[in-house]
Amino acid sequence: MRKNVFGRQFKRDKNERAALFKGLISSLVLHERIKTTEEKAKAIKGEVDKIITKAKKGDLAARHLLQGQLAKKEVEKLILEIAPRFNGRQGGYTRTIRIGRRFSDNAQMVLMEWVVKSSIDVNKFSASKQLSASVVARETSDKKPATTETQKKREARKKRSAKK
Repeated sequence: MRKNVFGRQFKRDKNERAALFKGLISSLVLHERIKTTEEKAKAIKGEVDKIITKAKKGDLAARHLLQGQLAKKEVEKLILEIAPRFNGRQGGYTRTIRIGRRFSDNAQMVLMEWVVKSSIDVNKFSASKQLSASVVARETSDKKPATTETQKKREARKKRSAKK
């Protein structure tokens, strides 16, 4: 029995565990989604919630506390972009989606991401989709319709039969 033992060890000492959690959290902040094992996602979920709650305050003291845990670039993104999305939410800032098991060791893999997506990403996607559609429309309108291979073969057969 594990009496009076709190947290997850992951067969690492204290410093290695801290570095692992810091790396996972910073990747989540920078990339807004990470692919990791289910146990690691569960281990950082509470830490991420605490960090977002600090970032929602946005004052100087909260900024200094966050800079003790994350890099400056990550703190800026957290306070300016990510935290404002969660103003009306009291907790549960992340979701984990199971994506299957890892082939090598059969570990359950999950995709951890923010519950509220960035509106910038959605706009970028829709804008790029509209742009590509307009480019395709322009290219097809400039050129005459291309003939397929079967049409070319039919025309060649007609020419051969006409010569006989």
